Amino acid sequence: MTGSTRYFFSSRVFSAAAPSGAPATVEVDKASGRVKRVHEGVIKRDELAEAVDEADWVDAGEQWILPGLVDAHVHLNEPGRTEWEGFETGTAAAASGGVTTVIDMPLNAIPPTTTVENLHIKLNASEGKRHIDVGFWGGVVPDNADDLQPLAKEGVKGFKGFLCESGVDEFPGIKEEHVMRAMEELDAAKSLFLFHAELDNTSHSHSDHDDPSAYSTFLASRPPALEESAIDLIIRCARQFPSLRTHIVHLSASSALPALRHARRDLNLPLSVETCFHYLCLSAEQIAKGETLYKCCPPIRDDANREKLWQALLDGDVDFVVSDHSPCTTELKKLEAGDFLGAWGGIGGLGLGLSLLWTEASKRGIAMEKVLEWVASRPAKQVGLEGRKGEIKEGADADFVIFDPKESFTINKSELHFKNRASPYEGLTLTGAVKSTYLRGEKVYDRKTGFKGVEADFAGQLLL
Repeated sequence: MTGSTRYFFSSRVFSAAAPSGAPATVEVDKASGRVKRVHEGVIKRDELAEAVDEADWVDAGEQWILPGLVDAHVHLNEPGRTEWEGFETGTAAAASGGVTTVIDMPLNAIPPTTTVENLHIKLNASEGKRHIDVGFWGGVVPDNADDLQPLAKEGVKGFKGFLCESGVDEFPGIKEEHVMRAMEELDAAKSLFLFHAELDNTSHSHSDHDDPSAYSTFLASRPPALEESAIDLIIRCARQFPSLRTHIVHLSASSALPALRHARRDLNLPLSVETCFHYLCLSAEQIAKGETLYKCCPPIRDDANREKLWQALLDGDVDFVVSDHSPCTTELKKLEAGDFLGAWGGIGGLGLGLSLLWTEASKRGIAMEKVLEWVASRPAKQVGLEGRKGEIKEGADADFVIFDPKESFTINKSELHFKNRASPYEGLTLTGAVKSTYLRGEKVYDRKTGFKGVEADFAGQLLL
């Protein structure tokens, strides 16, 4: 007999009603894939009015049931650069780490998501390849202001622009005049404007004596002042559009926090901020000569800066945490030469974030309740998915992670699921393992069997 309901229960379910976790049974409507009800305590099977198949009785025991994560900053690179990443491998990596929703960035794919036509090319490329749900950011480039409102109507979650060169020719950076023009359009569309907040470094030049294999050489080329100046420009422009939501992606420099606090608290600007797992879990001091897997832009800074970012999260000055998964081929990472200046800047780490953050949070006495705000409920709210994603509550999608908070494991390249299995996290021993991932109540990943025999294969939807 196949019933209409599936039940998930655990001694600790992190629901909206019990955000710090409590014994609960989550009732899921199989037809809609949504949560019908969250019951206090663990219900026994013989207490139910309807007969329940064994497969519809999911007992997590002492393992925790968490809401599926929302990673709002991912580069899937398809079409056009599928040797770097793609929808199938990228969403598989996400599912392996309990991520049930990703928002794809507009650049690194060819064509970029800067017109409605280009968006539809990307949507078509994703068909039959989505292990989880995927939404999309649009892009702001110097010549596409007239394309922004049409893209917003097509359902992109917001728009990203670079205040420096992006690293790919088809997505050029924007200047202040382009920012102002785009703000007019996005304010009218009631959309969201995201910024890569670094300016180009016009005052720094490398000498023949600089060692390109030394991390300090690269770090000196992208000082905190580049982030600070870019954020000052954003705030100056945003003051002329006080109702337009703006957002700083991948904040690295803690020295920019005072300006951000002033904008949010004193000027009351609707400005949000994210940082990344690598800025919270890695530091410049540990980066050896030639270890170009650590290169990203803005750069990983020193340990003192890292601790200030943690404090900013706790203080609410940084809103949430993302992967900024931005992989490339190993050749582009210049691994043999160890050339930081010539290597592509981007970290491969999609699907590792929950375990990375839980490992570091546990050391600091930070509870899972707070971690879930940073990786689930707050990013869901930012991308307009509040009530559907990021929380376990009635009416939400039944996106769950079964998580063992005590299991430790060492990151092994062979067990990674993204296309180019090169990551600075390789070899780290983490605490907290994703055991399985469910999308709308159906298993899409199992730690033991991977993607073999899952209940829903390529069941991810487009979030438009």
